[in-house]
Amino acid sequence: MGQKVNPVGFRTGITEGWSSRWFAPKKLFGELLVEDQKIREFIDERLNRKPPYAAVARTEIERTREELKIILHTARPGVVIGPKGAEVDKLREELEALTQRKVKVDVAEIGNPDLDAKLIGEGIAEQLKKRASFRRVLKQKAEAAMNAGARGIKIQVAGRIGGAEIARTEKQILGSIPLHTLQASISYGLVHCRTPYGVIGIKVWVYRGMYADLEAAAEAAGAGRGLRRPRRR
Repeated sequence: MGQKVNPVGFRTGITEGWSSRWFAPKKLFGELLVEDQKIREFIDERLNRKPPYAAVARTEIERTREELKIILHTARPGVVIGPKGAEVDKLREELEALTQRKVKVDVAEIGNPDLDAKLIGEGIAEQLKKRASFRRVLKQKAEAAMNAGARGIKIQVAGRIGGAEIARTEKQILGSIPLHTLQASISYGLVHCRTPYGVIGIKVWVYRGMYADLEAAAEAAGAGRGLRRPRRR
């Protein structure tokens, strides 16, 4: 029986930082945890499921006594911010109405979308909805990631692929994916593609290199754009 672990949870607190950063007393913890999930679902529905698609890959949440800070990592910051900041102000007001708290929204740009597993998965989902050939789509996305500097990529789609009667699993693997190595930076994304004939699950793993190598490259370049350096514990 296969023993599988989420690459994000496996590395969180060791080589990756937490996506929610706050402390709360025991009585408030559950309420704030549910609120975090509501915020993430709202942002995903508001920015990723309706045009113009903003390609938000990750939402980080920080809390203080007075303020709730939300950091949106997106490949299209201009869409999130809008002309003269109109869209981000509107989003902030909607989040304040949802949480009944003072909210600050920051936008961080993802420098290289071809190295982000969530965005790769979303791109595949869009193509599958248009009934494109899944083999061609997987090959194109995998090759684009390798050309962008990935050391390895694995894409797995499962479900009624191409409208077939029997569900099956298909994979595309290029390079190496050292999932057991904690010092390896693995970007992982899970996307559900809703088609007329059923839901197709898309999982993407992107191996971007060892954390030490990425940190050295980021320091040499002055600042690592697109890859945030993890906090050491």
